[in-house]
Formats: sequence, C-alpha cells, structure tokens
Amino acid sequence: MAGSAEQLLKAVLNAAEEKKAHDVVALNLQGISLIADYFVICHGNSDTQVLSIATEIRKSAELSGKRVRMEGMDTARWVLVDMGDVVAHVFHRDEREYYHLERLWSDAKAVESV
Repeated sequence: MAGSAEQLLKAVLNAAEEKKAHDVVALNLQGISLIADYFVICHGNSDTQVLSIATEIRKSAELSGKRVRMEGMDTARWVLVDMGDVVAHVFHRDEREYYHLERLWSDAKAVESV
C-alpha cells in the first residue's frame, strides 16, 4: 500500500502526542539505513509515562494492522517499539540525554510534517 510508512508515522506521532511525550522528533532514514524508513524519538518524565506512551504507540500501530515487537517494557528506561517501517524509541528523560540518538543519526533529516 503506497504511503503506508507515512500513515504509520502519522499514527505514531499522534499517539505520542496524545500521551504528552516530550521533544518528539521524527527522523527520515530512507536512503540512509535499511533498519527502517523512520525513527521516532521521544521521552517521558517518569516510568509510568514512558510505559503509557509506548503502549499507546503499540495500540495505534496494531489498529493500523501492523505487527509490533517491543523491548524494554520491564524497565521503562528505553522502550523500543518496532513496527517495521517505523521504529519508536521511547526514553526516560535521563536515558535520552545519555544515548542522544539524534546525534548518532545526524545524517537523517528531521521530518517537518506528515
């Protein structure tokens, strides 16, 4: 289905916004990496908020018909939500500052609008 990665990205961004994720960034990895088309990076200020954001992203992706794999729900410090074309990284604030994925993927352009 044409545009499905972009539609999924929009659903993920909306889910993160709905749960009040902080500093949401979407990176376009097309032509840079084979891992995914887009990374979404955001953070929560508590374990509860991190879990809430990740759960909402999972629900949104499943409603779009995507299979979802998740890692990190047991610790809620860095939850990876892998939806194939889109991978969301939901950090606890401290871990986001430490790992700084935006710097590691600095070749990727930030998505301005979906």
